[in-house]
Amino acid sequence: MSNAELAASYAALILADDGVDITADKLQTLIKAAKVDDIEPIWTTLFAKALDGKDVKDLLLNVGSGGGAAAAPAAAGGAAASGAAPAEEKKEEKEAEKEESDEDMGFGLFD
Repeated sequence: MSNAELAASYAALILADDGVDITADKLQTLIKAAKVDDIEPIWTTLFAKALDGKDVKDLLLNVGSGGGAAAAPAAAGGAAASGAAPAEEKKEEKEAEKEESDEDMGFGLFD
């Protein structure tokens, strides 16, 4: 992460901690007050647009909680698919037997 990204991130966290709306101008003001000179205004604009209307504190507190909700539907789908698995296994066994019969004839790719 570059100094510009870090400076914009820290400035956004400071504004969120104070309960102030995050705008590009406010981010730029904080960064200049911290004497970080090599930041381009595009970074503050990007961070301001990305965080517009979002509660940064809520994002930080719920970083790891999003994965649990998605796992439940996947487990339910896996249970429904397990009923069809024996039929698929039989088909795969038949296909495997056909492939093996070709090998028994003595024909090989590298012979």
